[in-house]
Amino acid sequence: MKIMDIDKKPSYYQVSASEDVQIGGQAVIEGVMMRSPQYVSIALRKSNGEIVVKKDAFVPLIKRYKFLNLPIIRGAITLVETLYIGIKALTYSADIAAQEDLEGEESSKEVKKEDALRSKKEKLFTTLWLSLSIALGVFLALFLFFYLPLVLTDLLRVKAGYLFNIVDGMIRISIFLVYLWLITMWKSMRRIFEYHGAEHKSIFALERGEGLTVENVKKYSTHHPRCGTSFLLIVMLVSIAIFMFVGRPHTIQERLIRLLYVPLIGGISYELIKLSGKKATNRLVRALVAPGLWLQRMTTKEPDDKQLEVAIVALKSSLEK
Repeated sequence: MKIMDIDKKPSYYQVSASEDVQIGGQAVIEGVMMRSPQYVSIALRKSNGEIVVKKDAFVPLIKRYKFLNLPIIRGAITLVETLYIGIKALTYSADIAAQEDLEGEESSKEVKKEDALRSKKEKLFTTLWLSLSIALGVFLALFLFFYLPLVLTDLLRVKAGYLFNIVDGMIRISIFLVYLWLITMWKSMRRIFEYHGAEHKSIFALERGEGLTVENVKKYSTHHPRCGTSFLLIVMLVSIAIFMFVGRPHTIQERLIRLLYVPLIGGISYELIKLSGKKATNRLVRALVAPGLWLQRMTTKEPDDKQLEVAIVALKSSLEK
């Protein structure tokens, strides 16, 4: 599908700032995925300048089954769904990129094999890093952010329960920061971070009730309080508070039992990140979300107009009835 008219402003793109807009997104390879209450849309920029759009209907479990739409529970359910949708979006964008590589090789015999192979490897590594970022809150976090810090804190021979959990939490946050720093060192990730910024800007414009045009969208910040980066930092802080009541684990079994608290921690973190979006003007809330916004200086970059177009197309497609 070629690029739609991004300057057109139908009524259903105009959202009141007071309305509870439930829009989420994610940067993918050369594109953006947007998720509305009814649809998941992926817009990708091909090398020839064309924007292709893939749109699927999707109704969250918490909308289909009201008993799941309870505080804390809905957070855990939403996180699993977000992981599933994110991996599907990444797989699709990687498939499109690989398809373009094949088309490029077939249309130009002068392309050197080593150059084509290098390009494929770069896209493969980019996809790998993105997949790890999405899985961070579930699979990777189970080891890096819950078990490994316990082992390292044990090595420090911290005895007191409350002090143990504070040190454990600080190590967990340090590992998280090192992880973010490592992925920012990968040059191929810069364009992903630019699309990440485009995603945030377009959602900001929608939440402010503005028409979704490049000129309207580009004036907004790339740092959004409901970003996944901010969410992961909240997870780290909530885990410290929860484990303060659990005490110090003494055996491997007690360490593993802590993994059972992950859904609870994720659910509480989800409620907090949701609240931060609703109460963005509250001074206390702004102070609490500030560290997450600072971290987004690492994971978002300023996009160009073409990248904003892609984000707008994805967002409009997800809203179109």
